[in-house]
Formats: sequence, structure tokens, C-alpha cells
Amino acid sequence: MGDYFVLIISCIFVNNILLAQFLGNCPFFGTSKKMETAVGMAMAVIFVLVMAGVITWMIYHFLLVNLGLTYLRTIAFILVIASLVQFVEMFLKKSIPALYAGLGIFLPLITTNCAVFGACVINIDKEYSFMQALVASFSYAVGFGLALILFAGVRERILLARVPRPLQDTSIALVTAGIISLSFYAFKGMV
Repeated sequence: MGDYFVLIISCIFVNNILLAQFLGNCPFFGTSKKMETAVGMAMAVIFVLVMAGVITWMIYHFLLVNLGLTYLRTIAFILVIASLVQFVEMFLKKSIPALYAGLGIFLPLITTNCAVFGACVINIDKEYSFMQALVASFSYAVGFGLALILFAGVRERILLARVPRPLQDTSIALVTAGIISLSFYAFKGMV
């Protein structure tokens, strides 16, 4: 049980997929202008990453390894992730059209979100068991969501502040992301 706790803390804080490994920056900057879209994207990524982590682990170990086709893992993983994103997109379009419109182009971009693909590859490269892959996938997704929501909160607050003209928009977002990344770096000594 202690190993899983260390894995959770490591994936959420120490090796945060977004702030420590720098994977998934496109939706990080694109959907963090409003808290509602950030929360929606975080939930979508949690669903997709957990499902993709589990399914890609099973496909890799039960299909690709047994058939000697491990070199096809990139294609197989992308197909799984794309299918899951299509499912999420259809669900949001029917159930929560406002969130679907708010996420815009960034929802289909989860397909090419390197955070989702990267977490699936990390699960395989670190030779995690099925339970470890499940826990790591969920923890990476929670870490992604936490960073996204924190960043959205700071960006909403910055809109109320007087920012010098050269630092407005993308510039202040990059500076803010760097500061948040440094705050997560403080967890490095924990694990």
C-alpha cells in the first residue's frame, strides 16, 4: 500500500506530467483562461487518460507482446486515445453543449495531447503492473487537472490586475506557468 501512495504523490506532484515533464502544454495554455473550461478539460483528460492507460497496457501486454508486434505500440496507442476522445466529444456535445463549445478545438486535441500519450508510454517503459498502470494513469491525470485548475485560477486573477503592456496575454501566461512549475519543483525532495 505504501508503494502506491508513493506512486500517487510522485505522479501528482513530483513528476507532474505537465509541470515537470512538460507534456500537454497546448491544452494547458488554451483552456486555462476560464475556470469552467479548465475544470471541463481536466475531467475529460482524467477520463481519457485513465481509460487509455488501462486499455493501452492491456493491448501492449496481451496483444502486441504476444504477437511480437511491440514496434506498433505508437499506432495502437494513438488509435485507442483517438477513439476515447471521440466518445468524450460525442458525450459532451449531447450532454453539456456549453462546455463542448467552451472547449472548442482543444477537445479533439486531446487525441494528440502528448500528456495522454506520454503517460501511456511511461506505464509501459517503467514496466508497471496493471494496478500500478491504473494508479499512475489516474494520478498523472489528477496532476494534470490540478495544474490546469491552479493555472486557470491564477489567470482569472491576472485579468483583474494591471499588467504592463509587453507582458500581457501569452507573455504573462508563460511567466505564471514557470512560477507554478517552480512551486511543484519544491516537491522533488519528497520521493
